[in-house]
Amino acid sequence: MKRVMVVDDESSVLNALKRSLRREGWELQTFADPVVALNYANREPVDLVISDYRMPQMDGVTFLKEMRAIQPDAFRIVLSGQADMAGVLKAVNQAEIYRFITKPWDDMELRITIEQALNHRDLLLENRQLADVVRQQQRQINYQTTELERLEGDSPGITQVNWGPDGSIILSEDDY
Repeated sequence: MKRVMVVDDESSVLNALKRSLRREGWELQTFADPVVALNYANREPVDLVISDYRMPQMDGVTFLKEMRAIQPDAFRIVLSGQADMAGVLKAVNQAEIYRFITKPWDDMELRITIEQALNHRDLLLENRQLADVVRQQQRQINYQTTELERLEGDSPGITQVNWGPDGSIILSEDDY
C-alpha cells in the first residue's frame, strides 16, 4: 500500500484532504506540524508528500527540502493558496517538487495527480533497479572477458570452438 503524507497547518484543509482521498487505497498520514512530520519521516518510509506552501513553523520549500534529504525517493507536491511565481520556482528548484497545486483544488485532479506521481515514482525506482542489474551484469561480462583473454594468452586457441550447424561441437583430428 502506498503511503501518502500530507502536511498543512490548517486542520480544515487536512480534514478536507482526508475526505477527498480516503477511498483511494493509500495509507494517508496527516500532520499539522512539519517538524512532527519530519520526525515521522525519519522512522517510516513515505512514497509521496504533499505540503502546504505557507506554514507558520516552517515554509513548504524548507520542509520539502528536508524531506528530500531524509527520503530522496519520496515524490513531493506543493499545495498552496499562494500562487506567486517566485515561490513556485523556488519550490521547483530547491525542493525538486513534482507538481504545484493551487487551493482550492479539484478533488479529481488531485487524485489523478497523486496517482500519476506514484506511478512515475514506481517507474523511476524500477528503472534504477534495472540499471543496477545491467551494471552488475556488465561487471560480470567484463570479468569473464578478462578471464577469457587470460586463458587465451596462457593457451592460445583454447577459447576457439568449432560449432556444427545443429549446435554440436565439431572435434577435429587435432583435438584427440
